[in-house]
Amino acid sequence: MDPLSATFAALADPTRRAILARLADGEATVTQLAEPFDMTTQAVSKHLRVLEEAGLITRGRRAQWRPSRLREDALDDATDWLEHHRAAFRDRFAALDREIAALRQEEDRDGKH
Repeated sequence: MDPLSATFAALADPTRRAILARLADGEATVTQLAEPFDMTTQAVSKHLRVLEEAGLITRGRRAQWRPSRLREDALDDATDWLEHHRAAFRDRFAALDREIAALRQEEDRDGKH
């Protein structure tokens, strides 16, 4: 899977998005990340593996403590892709708005004759 597809696949799951939101506040262990969820630490570890494989987080090791942290550039590629397509859609909608305005002016002109 290409990196952008892996990012969007990882972000498709609400639990993983919640984990990323938590990691935006700072690093955390699996146990800390599992606290707000009704799931085992093993299930959270599986979500972390997906996030790590997508390049969104890194996992460290300090003795027995394995903190996960959000990568600073984690969403750069996804953001760039979205911004590029947002601009293209914005341009298309602006062109459509101009076309609709021209059609309305034409209808007003034709209706007044």
